[in-house]
Amino acid sequence: MAADDASNDRRERGLRAYGSQLGLSADEAGDWFRNRYGDRFAEEAINAAGGAWVDDCLSRRDRSLIVVAALATLGGAEDRLRTHVRWALEHGSSRAELEALVTLLAVYVGFPRASVAMEVVRDELARSDGAAD
Repeated sequence: MAADDASNDRRERGLRAYGSQLGLSADEAGDWFRNRYGDRFAEEAINAAGGAWVDDCLSRRDRSLIVVAALATLGGAEDRLRTHVRWALEHGSSRAELEALVTLLAVYVGFPRASVAMEVVRDELARSDGAAD
């Protein structure tokens, strides 16, 4: 595969990945990113997703749990964490798994970060429960 073909394929995978996450078509996902973050950032994010969210040995559920853990560990990324908690639920993660994940993180990253993450997780779980009514 030529370098340009590989680059275009990666970009297309990124657009499909974000489209599925955002509930948009691939073209709409590109526009969504460009409108919010500008052309350069959009292209970097789309290309990164094209390599990170491929269908290989990690399922979307696994990837979502990993991203939730990373964002909870970072702290200060609550808006992004909120979005990824919703996606984790959509990808098959359960309430028990998300709460267990954040509880385990309290041991490794400390109570302050984990408690903030748990507040976000529980808020999103409550919203999800309300949406199911």
